[in-house]
Amino acid sequence: MKKVLIANRGEIAVRVIRAVADLGMYSVAVYAKDDALSNHVRMADEAIALAAAGPAAYLNIEAIIAAAKQAGADAIHPGYGFLSERADFAQACEAAGITFVGPTAQQLNQFGDKGQAIALAKACGVPTMPSTQGDASLEEIIAFFDAQGRNGIVIKAVGGGGGRGMRVVVSREELPEAYARCKAEAQSAFGLSAVYGERLVVRARHVEVQVIGDGQQAIALGERDCTLQRRFQKLIEIAPSPLLSPVLRSQMMDAALKMAQQVGYRSLGTFEFLVEEDQNGKQLNVVFIEANPRLQVEHTVTEQVTGVDLVAVQLQVAQGKTL
Repeated sequence: MKKVLIANRGEIAVRVIRAVADLGMYSVAVYAKDDALSNHVRMADEAIALAAAGPAAYLNIEAIIAAAKQAGADAIHPGYGFLSERADFAQACEAAGITFVGPTAQQLNQFGDKGQAIALAKACGVPTMPSTQGDASLEEIIAFFDAQGRNGIVIKAVGGGGGRGMRVVVSREELPEAYARCKAEAQSAFGLSAVYGERLVVRARHVEVQVIGDGQQAIALGERDCTLQRRFQKLIEIAPSPLLSPVLRSQMMDAALKMAQQVGYRSLGTFEFLVEEDQNGKQLNVVFIEANPRLQVEHTVTEQVTGVDLVAVQLQVAQGKTL
C-alpha cells in the first residue's frame, strides 16, 4: 500500500493526509467543485476534481473509484460520514482491486443494522436493552410500549445514527405520529425506513469503547463518556469516564472485545453502551446499544489520552500488519 486516496473533505481529510505522510505513503485528495480551495486539496500530494458540487460529489461511488484508478491509488480511506459505512462501497473497492481502509463489507452490513448488532450482542451473552425486532410494525411498537409500563420507549431507525429517525414517546397516543415521522426521517436520511422500539432509560450515562482489530485479535483502547448531549447530539466527550465504576468499566471492555473477537473485527470501531443509574446516581447496570464500524469523529479524544495515532494504526492494519 503506497498511494492512498482520501474519499472525504475538511478536517478528517487533512487528518488522514497527515497520517499517510507520516507513514511514508503518497496521498491523493478528491474535491467537489465548491471545495477547490480547501486545505485538503492543497495539502495532498495530488488532487483530482470530481464532476459535482456539495456532498453528492463525495457520495458517488463510481466517481471515487474512477479517481482512484486515474491516480493509480492502491487504497481508499473513507474518513467518517459519506461512504465510510457503506458496504457496497467496500465491495466496489474490492472489485476494483483497491484496499478499503476500514472494516470488511460483511462487518459494515452487520453493525450498520442495529437489529443485527443487538442479535450479535445477545449471542455473545452481552446485556442489551429490551427492544422489538428490527423493522417493527406499528402494532408491534404499540404492544412493546404497553409492555414497558409508564416509562415510555424510544423509536429508532434501524440503519440510523446521529439522532435522526429517533423519537422518545411517553404517551400511547403519540405512537402513530412518532412512528410515521421516524420512518420518513429514516428513509430520507439513510435510504432505509425500518425502525424498532427500545425501552426508554430515564437516567443513564452514555459511554463508548474504542476498539481496534486486525481480523485476528482486538484491543480496547479505553472509553469515552459522551453523556452530555443536546437533541441526541454529543457535545462533550471525556476520556476516561470520570464517573464509571471499575466493575462496570471492566464489564464494558469485556463486552466490546467479546463482540469484536466473535466477528474477527478489522480496523477501528466503537461499541456504545448505556449505564443505567437510579435517582441518586448509583450505577445499576450496563447494556449494549449499538456499534459504529468506522473511524469516529471524536477519535482524537482517545488519541490524546493514549498517545496512539488511531488513523496510522488503521492504515497499518489495512496493510496487513498485526497488532
